[in-house]
Amino acid sequence: MTALNQMYDISEINAKNRKKPVLIVEDDFINRELLNAYLQQEYEILCAETAEEALRIIHGNSETLSLVLLDLNLPGMKGLDLLREIKKDIDLSRIPVIVLTSDTESEVDSLNAGASDFIPKPYPRHEIILARVRRSIELSENKDLIRWTERDQLTGLYNREYFYRYAEIYDTFHQDEATDALVLDVSHFRMMNERFGRAYADEVLKRIGAELYKFVRSNGGIACRREADTFQVYCPHMTDYAPLSQQVTAAASGEDKVHVHIRIGVYPRVDKTIDMELRFDHAKSAADSLRNSFSESVAMYDESLQAVEAFTERLLDDFRSALTQKQFAVYFQPKYGIRSPKPVLCGAEALVRWQHPELGMIPPGRFIPLFESNGLIRELDHYVWREAAAQIGDWRKRLGCSVPVSVNVSRIDMMDPDLADTFCRLVEENGLSFDDLHLEITESAYTEDSEEIIRVVSGLRARGFKIEMDDFGSGYSSLNMITKLPIDALKLDMMFIRTAFYETGNTGILKIMLDISRYLSVPMIAEGVETEEQMLTLQGLGCDIVQGYYFARPMPAKDFEAYLKTK
Repeated sequence: MTALNQMYDISEINAKNRKKPVLIVEDDFINRELLNAYLQQEYEILCAETAEEALRIIHGNSETLSLVLLDLNLPGMKGLDLLREIKKDIDLSRIPVIVLTSDTESEVDSLNAGASDFIPKPYPRHEIILARVRRSIELSENKDLIRWTERDQLTGLYNREYFYRYAEIYDTFHQDEATDALVLDVSHFRMMNERFGRAYADEVLKRIGAELYKFVRSNGGIACRREADTFQVYCPHMTDYAPLSQQVTAAASGEDKVHVHIRIGVYPRVDKTIDMELRFDHAKSAADSLRNSFSESVAMYDESLQAVEAFTERLLDDFRSALTQKQFAVYFQPKYGIRSPKPVLCGAEALVRWQHPELGMIPPGRFIPLFESNGLIRELDHYVWREAAAQIGDWRKRLGCSVPVSVNVSRIDMMDPDLADTFCRLVEENGLSFDDLHLEITESAYTEDSEEIIRVVSGLRARGFKIEMDDFGSGYSSLNMITKLPIDALKLDMMFIRTAFYETGNTGILKIMLDISRYLSVPMIAEGVETEEQMLTLQGLGCDIVQGYYFARPMPAKDFEAYLKTK
């Protein structure tokens, strides 16, 4: 016996304990009572005389209703319109509908609208009616079992694996038709989850799923939930997806005050000679290009994005050899204490640069986010830590001095149970003190899994390490949360400097941030300081430490050593 049959047998056993509900939608009293008499011994009968009444009953019993027997000739809303309403709703479409009609001309329209079967009027023998009802329910239940494996249980759309199978089948029957691959993402979905809760976020995903279901039913094609807050659509080519963007955004936002921003990446007129998953990777690249844009919601995959993808693949391919050949260089940018009238060198930040033998100097903004998204950042971080610790130790031995150097610790690093031991070994092996190596952890890391991060950071501080919260002000942490965090310094996100001095000209927000640091009794570090005006303003507001081009750009170790000797 197959697993499918085993599951169906179980459903029959369970059915013996409770009759399956069947809804009869019939305005004629005699016909309604006749059907009731035929079916009541085997099924629980629900009745409605109008389509409007039937729709209320269907919505109220959508999870359990086994079948609808539907008369087409109803007062008010006609039976065919009710059938269409049932089949366009993703939650109701699974319910089989048998049409009751004496009009044979309506059969084609009913089949096209989604009817499962017909029972002619006047009614045939009750054995025939009962057999058709049983068969329709059985086929529907078997279909539900298949549907359970191929559908995402939250949204009702296909899951990713079955979607790719059906997309290939779609190609088979539409070989000469221009087809588009779409990927839809919800911007800052994780923050929505944290602010409003899982139930709210799930409801947003359901609304998106329902809207995409309506879209593919109207325009052709198929849709799936790819993962988490990402969806895919494979459909006939369209020239304008702005209406879809507006419809999905409106549906996702609902009547709530929270605006949900949807990014749509489109790979138009896909190349059907390439792998199906690669087509959607192209569409995903287009969607990702809108990650920091709130003015645009639709992006097309084109040659420029193709070049970016090729560059990205090259960086990933070259990563291992770059590590072994030490193409990654650690640069050092000075930090200056400005509480005294004359700024004093008080530390440095270790920053990584990639000197590629063929591509030249690659900006960190190109490869660090890439390695973060691909999990390679952990290996790069460990490399930087080793190089920085070795360099600090070398300066201590040769120059008889040391400058505290801060290194970046990524979110993925915080999940390493051996993190504290790793840093302790670096300190011991290079003859350092715990004051020589400061650890920078971004504010967003604290907000992602605050309890676990606090536990890890507390352990690091207990060993003697100093912790700086990097990019303070950009991670949406609450003031209540900040008061509980184990930190030794706040590092102000450089966007506050840019906004205060270039965009609004209002330094009030800087004063608020500095008040927070004083409330927490920890020093404030401002990065991105480029002019004397900025430095003097921050000094006047009581900022403790600044870092930026005003004093020095990041420089290689040998240049920083020469810089040290002048101080």
